[in-house]
Amino acid sequence: MRISLNWLRELVDFTMTPEELAHTLTMAGFEVEDIEDRRTWADGVVVGKVLSCQPHPNADKLRVCEVDIGAAAPLNIVCGAANVRASLYVPVATPGTYLPNIDLKIRPTKLRGVRSEGMICSLFELGLAKESSGIHSFDDEDNLELGSDVRPLLGLDDAILDITATANRADALSMVGIAREVAALAGATLKLPEAQEVSIAAKGTGLMLKIEEPQACPAYIGTVIEQVKIGPSPEWLQRRLQLSGVRPINNVVDITNYILLEWGQPLHAFDRDRLQVVAGKNSLTIGVRFAQQGESLKTLDGQTRTLQSQTLLITANDKPVALAGVMGGEETEVHEGTQNILLEAAIFDMMAIRRSGRSQGLRTEASARYERGVNQAELEIACRRAIGMIAELAGGVPVVREIADARPNQSAWTRSIELRLERVNQILGPIDLGEDVGELQAQDIERILTALGCQVTPAAAEKVWTVTVPPYRYRDLEREIDLIEEIARLYGYDNFCDDLPAETEAGYISVDQQLTRKLREALRAAGLTELVHYSVVKPEADTKIIIRNPMFSEYSALRKDLISGLIDAFQYNLEQRNGPLNGFEIGRIFWQEEDGLMEADSVAGIIGGDPTLGKWTRSGREEPMSWYEAKGVLDNVFQRLGLKVEYQPDRRDERLHPGRTASLWLQGDRLGTFGQLHPQLRKERDLPDAVYVFDLDLDVLLDYLDRDENFIPTFHPYSSFPASDRDIAFFAPSQVYVAEIEREMTKVAGDLLESVELFDEYKGENVPPGQRSLAFRLIYRASDRTLTDEDVESVHGKVREALRDKFNVTLRS
Repeated sequence: MRISLNWLRELVDFTMTPEELAHTLTMAGFEVEDIEDRRTWADGVVVGKVLSCQPHPNADKLRVCEVDIGAAAPLNIVCGAANVRASLYVPVATPGTYLPNIDLKIRPTKLRGVRSEGMICSLFELGLAKESSGIHSFDDEDNLELGSDVRPLLGLDDAILDITATANRADALSMVGIAREVAALAGATLKLPEAQEVSIAAKGTGLMLKIEEPQACPAYIGTVIEQVKIGPSPEWLQRRLQLSGVRPINNVVDITNYILLEWGQPLHAFDRDRLQVVAGKNSLTIGVRFAQQGESLKTLDGQTRTLQSQTLLITANDKPVALAGVMGGEETEVHEGTQNILLEAAIFDMMAIRRSGRSQGLRTEASARYERGVNQAELEIACRRAIGMIAELAGGVPVVREIADARPNQSAWTRSIELRLERVNQILGPIDLGEDVGELQAQDIERILTALGCQVTPAAAEKVWTVTVPPYRYRDLEREIDLIEEIARLYGYDNFCDDLPAETEAGYISVDQQLTRKLREALRAAGLTELVHYSVVKPEADTKIIIRNPMFSEYSALRKDLISGLIDAFQYNLEQRNGPLNGFEIGRIFWQEEDGLMEADSVAGIIGGDPTLGKWTRSGREEPMSWYEAKGVLDNVFQRLGLKVEYQPDRRDERLHPGRTASLWLQGDRLGTFGQLHPQLRKERDLPDAVYVFDLDLDVLLDYLDRDENFIPTFHPYSSFPASDRDIAFFAPSQVYVAEIEREMTKVAGDLLESVELFDEYKGENVPPGQRSLAFRLIYRASDRTLTDEDVESVHGKVREALRDKFNVTLRS
């Protein structure tokens, strides 16, 4: 929020410079993003009067002017503005003046041979407009003194602080709220604007209220004001709005915006006659309800919006006329011909406005305040002040007022909290007293909380208080710890000792985090790039978990797996001509069971890119990755992690090729799935032929790696004796898995078998039907001796016999 210091000084007495105030507010938790000191924009610019204006002798578009600035002699100034003429009162930048908006320092110079001793300025050159067609001239010539500073006349005697308030401080989105904060920080006197009592002599009962959603709208005040004269606002009001970043429109709309900035209470003015046209009759019933299916509304920004069921509406005889608390409707806006208005002042529920605004993708200054929580105790004050200003500046006469109030009584607008001095010092620790340290005293606590507007009453126990919170801090001061935070904030965080607590320990990461990092390293080492996707995805036909209040309607479901996102990323990279993608993701997935919503971490990957570094040996052609090459990438990861994973045929995932998909098993536990994308899916997505994915259960993986024998690496000495290898080839039934054969070989051969590797598979001619030819290489080695042929043949013969007996293989060698 942009804070004008001149405006702020009318509300609170303080003497700090803009820089000092910015530092004080920042240290108190209000980040000051920028200081816009407008006093520097026209330092040295004075009021002057053009005495004469003659054509330049050497330039057609230049004029030579004599300008009186109240000095002993007039200045000779060359000016190129088309609207310059004699008798105008103008802003004049004297020699030595620096104009930061155009980065120019004024010096006496010659322009086309004629001496120029200053510059007649436009609003653009003074920083008050984005562009100007000519120089600026003052209208009120009677009150102008030649040579006087122009800054008070143009509103350049002010400084603006751009302040960002935390989400819990709804009260800080107003000048009154900041004034209260400055008064507490500086110990200054607060001078809040007064709201005069409004007497309304009702002429009739042409207005009724129908609040169908009292929870969403606890209070609504509708005031009919007649005989309004629409016109431009006074200069002081326009200037304050402009300094706050708000564009002036007309006197009535400007007053509602002014009250929004001053009190933080959004108001809205309807054209009463247009409301009656929309309503279709003279009697007017203003309602508050949620939208129905198929309704639409054209808002003030010119957009026709399709309303959702969570959109809160203001209606006229049940016809939508505004988005409640967000934006008014174009059909009923105040315009130049408006004579009668309906002024709306209301309290809307925070959640209702937040959902309503999100349903339309719309956030305004009004909704930003309702979303944080408007002070319901000051609704009437803001309303009365707006009515008084409309009567003063627009000639309006209030004639009818209707109030619908479902708020609890005023005692519920505050709360009492017990505060203990011992607890305060326990949490905040000692304070720095220069050469010594001490503790906060009771008088410090009472002074700070009283400055915040709290009522502090000593309790029965010693050094314990009952603190009554003011209504404007009701939403963020709820517990004792909140009061302690306020005490630290106002006393000054930098006044407390910065010693660390006595019992501290070094930070560490959990075992699961260590193992997950190890997994990431293994996947990256295998050539995979880590990807990160949102947990929310587009809803699909089989989506089971839909978010009730999504930020975006097109991303309103929780993902059930990681593979879908990886396929989308693969397709996107191809479409962007980035080539095939080899990547992995570790993230959370969600699913629904009878017990409710379940979630777990998962790891998945996609492989489809050419792993070679260069393609010049293949004349630039892409070499698609085979199933075994892709499986090798995954096996490389398993090997780095010390996992012995078995592959078994699987066809449960319809997105994967039924004949090229395997389930992964780790010591009897299902680890996940690995396979090639189904041809139909690849055709629909326009993907290459060779794209593979894997999906692993991270919990199973971490449980295995967390075991002592796996978590702590064990050194196994290398054998210094030579190895002996044997090949074995046979016909095996096709339904027998290679993993089963390898498991049986390892079991029978015992400790002498160092490794077993499948190096050939063949189906086709000369192979019996229903079988395939397999060839394995077995490496035998002992750790204590050189194996003899008899040792190897004895064990190798047992392997051959076991395969023949258990799997009914036909040996070929």
